[in-house]
Amino acid sequence: MTAEKRRIWGWYFFDWASQPYNTLLLTFIFGPYFAKLASAEYMAAGLAEAEAEAQAQALWGVGLTVAGLSIAILSPILGAIADGSGRRMAWIWAFSAAYVLGATGLWTLAPDAPALLQAVMFFGIGFLGMEFATTFCNSLLPSLTRDEEIGAVSGTGFAFGYLGGLVALAFMLLFFAENGDTGRTLIGLKPAFGLDPAAREGTRFVGPFTALWYAVFMIPFFLWVKEPPRAPEAAVRARAALAGLWASILGLVNRRSLAAYLGSSMFYRDALNGLYGFGGVYASGVLGWSITQIGTFGILGGVTAGLASWAGGRADRRFGPKPVIALSIVVLMLVCMIVVGMNRESLFGFALAEGSRLPDIVFYVCGALIGAAGGTVQAASRTLMVRHTTPEHAAQAFGLFALSGKATSFLAPALIAAVSAATGNQQIGITPLIGLFLIGLLLLLRVNPDGERAAWSEPQPSSR
Repeated sequence: MTAEKRRIWGWYFFDWASQPYNTLLLTFIFGPYFAKLASAEYMAAGLAEAEAEAQAQALWGVGLTVAGLSIAILSPILGAIADGSGRRMAWIWAFSAAYVLGATGLWTLAPDAPALLQAVMFFGIGFLGMEFATTFCNSLLPSLTRDEEIGAVSGTGFAFGYLGGLVALAFMLLFFAENGDTGRTLIGLKPAFGLDPAAREGTRFVGPFTALWYAVFMIPFFLWVKEPPRAPEAAVRARAALAGLWASILGLVNRRSLAAYLGSSMFYRDALNGLYGFGGVYASGVLGWSITQIGTFGILGGVTAGLASWAGGRADRRFGPKPVIALSIVVLMLVCMIVVGMNRESLFGFALAEGSRLPDIVFYVCGALIGAAGGTVQAASRTLMVRHTTPEHAAQAFGLFALSGKATSFLAPALIAAVSAATGNQQIGITPLIGLFLIGLLLLLRVNPDGERAAWSEPQPSSR
């Protein structure tokens, strides 16, 4: 294996190592487990079931919002410092430690008198570590290979990452995560290592398992991905980079394509995160699914995400990232419409027979489409961002990209909570995501498919 291929494979391993935080903790295992535990705790305090579920969702949403705002504020600043100092790997090491610490701490959320705020805090620490490390890892993409191959590399990286998340999820479902009613795993086993199902130790093990997975599979990344030596004047350039960041933000008014793309991605990625963050909660509340059913749903989504990310990378190389993103957004909008029109009793107003499995089948199909479209839109988004920056400004640019992804991170959870509360209907609560996807699609029309790399050569102040 050549040094270039080894470096690319090392970069792929970051996606493989980090994906379980989203797959296992945010969406399919820990998120639904937290929601059930928090709801039970609020009901024990005297709240009605619907109100308890709303309070649980609100607490989870607040935690995600605080983490999202922190990422939005700090990502471009840290990116500018990294560009100026020439050091990105050091930041990845630091935030990897936060990832491992936060994930490990989730073990403490036990059913007996659960420390809900503590769990949200640990989740937030790990989430910050994952997101910041991802920003700096993405900033290495422009230097990995030739321009015409970046789309394929980005898509393959996401496909490899989804495969990692899928394998990790399968391990959790087969050997650890127990059904709350039976105390057995998906294949009827007791949780491995003698973990106590009565204390939900099999499900709680998802935190330490995710941390261990990351620590082990980051080894190829740290061994094979290297940076050029740091220049002696790095500290001076780091200070200049912060000034350049502010000039770049002001200069967005003259960078129409970049500004439109950051705005577009802000809305469609916020909507996608809303689907990821509340998909498990929806399946639990509307369809009454267990954690093992939700995990099976996650496996299906992981398979389609991996395959579609790989295929999307090839489509990206042939057609460019912009049409791939547009098609993915349309698919995700259709999925949201299906979800809004479906529950246990009816599908788009047509009554279903009692005990009908059609809602389950439809939602599994939706999961496959969410995985496929979500995987391709994220991979192609990374490629389109590369077309709007240069290797010298990549960390700063991807910091702005992270900012656009988190600047309105509170919006989807807040809109879902507000509409759900106003209507008393969890299905209708999903409707704001359709609007967010639509805004993102309309702004995408203003984006130059070839990007604006020249704009980063010298940041220009905004015109007066």
